Amino acid sequence: MAQTTCSVTPRTDESSYADANLVAQLRAGDEAAMSQLVDQWSPTMLRIARSFVDSVQSAEDVVQDAWLGMLTGLAKFEGRASLRTWTFSILINRAKTRSAREARTLPQSSLASQEGQAADDWIADPQGERPRKWASIDALSSWDSAPENVLMSKEMLRLLDQALSELPARQRSVLTMRDVCGMSTEEVCAALRTSPQNQRVLLHRSRVALRTALEGYYRG
Repeated sequence: MAQTTCSVTPRTDESSYADANLVAQLRAGDEAAMSQLVDQWSPTMLRIARSFVDSVQSAEDVVQDAWLGMLTGLAKFEGRASLRTWTFSILINRAKTRSAREARTLPQSSLASQEGQAADDWIADPQGERPRKWASIDALSSWDSAPENVLMSKEMLRLLDQALSELPARQRSVLTMRDVCGMSTEEVCAALRTSPQNQRVLLHRSRVALRTALEGYYRG
């Protein structure tokens, strides 16, 4: 039976107008608009890509490939979904392709080999300059600087990162997109081409798995 996919919520005139202006700027080769977009979206894109592939390097490659795909396909963009949703759909397609290729050619990397890699998340500058950096999952909030809190926070975040990496791929992707990246239900459904019901089931199961991991941590 064919799966019913999620319909994208109609955008307001204001958001459609802003999207149209942005698309026009990008089509005209506005480097400042492109640079701002890369700065705003790349951290989220990297986290999503990382939920599909086995290494940070692969995720970086996927993100840069997605940006190229967005730019080369911009002339055909029809505005049926938001530019963000369309771009993230390109990203997910690239990530799935990369994941499938790696599964055919490489053994699954162990979790131990992945620890500590997230701190150097980045995407190269479009002009080839020094890569931009952003906070990793291990970054500490300014309010959480007491030594005992620092150790507990980092240990808990590593535990969550481990639990997240052990989820089935679809659950991991949905949880990353919803709870880590803050994407809406409509965006997730459109990007993954899944139904709202299936999205809710995947999200619920992944949250339960992470909650169980945390309960074990607090029980000691």
